[in-house]
Amino acid sequence: MFENTLDNYAHHNGLKDTNTLFKVLFAISTMLVSLISISPVVPLIITLVMSFIIIFFAKIPWKFYLKFLFIPFVFAFITFIFMSIFFGVGAHILELGFFNLAVTADGFNLGFLVLARIMGGFTCLAFLALTIPMTELFSELERIKIPQIVLELAMLMYRYIFVFLDEAMNMYHAQETRMGYISLKKSFKSMGMLASNLFIRTWLKGEKAYFAMESRCYNGSIRTLKEPESLRNIGVRNLCLFITFEILLLLGVYLTGSFRIFEIV
Repeated sequence: MFENTLDNYAHHNGLKDTNTLFKVLFAISTMLVSLISISPVVPLIITLVMSFIIIFFAKIPWKFYLKFLFIPFVFAFITFIFMSIFFGVGAHILELGFFNLAVTADGFNLGFLVLARIMGGFTCLAFLALTIPMTELFSELERIKIPQIVLELAMLMYRYIFVFLDEAMNMYHAQETRMGYISLKKSFKSMGMLASNLFIRTWLKGEKAYFAMESRCYNGSIRTLKEPESLRNIGVRNLCLFITFEILLLLGVYLTGSFRIFEIV
């Protein structure tokens, strides 16, 4: 059922044998560079580079990857539109013609910077999610001293995502076999019934999963079986490429600090 899910790609990708700690450090440091950039140039470069690595090195199907990026892009684009209209001062670059709304140069620059940062940061997260199984990722996060309570909550949330998906798919297929989606009217009715019952059924399924964990001596701490990898296994070549790439990004942040799409008058 879940052969094309994110978790499956995390276990079967072109970078699955690459040192996990190296991938974590690479993604997190690149994400931080994207966040500190004061121009959209470097975040956009990060978006392109990370996308290239995910598609051509990790060998994640580009159609799945674009679908994966679609929702965050929509939210980022909506944020860009609202910030362009309602934030910023200065000269108007576009009059909208209703409610006296207009796009200002300052608002456009700020909105586009936020959009670029969102996409740069999310592609780094996508790199983590699509190339590292969650059990390995949690082991490395625990190693770099992420608070235990945060990791516990993250692991439980990750587990219950699949409980939610499994229950949703079972309900959908049950409705489909009973001709619940044979017409547009029935489709809306079936989707409404699915949405109204899904939370309750998932909650009950989650309770059963928790009781099953307790019966297996769960004491509030989830242990992973994979041992954290050593920095020595990263390799000199990968380490040099990593340091060079981050230095180039930081240099780009410095050189493009004054770049603006529209100059503020």
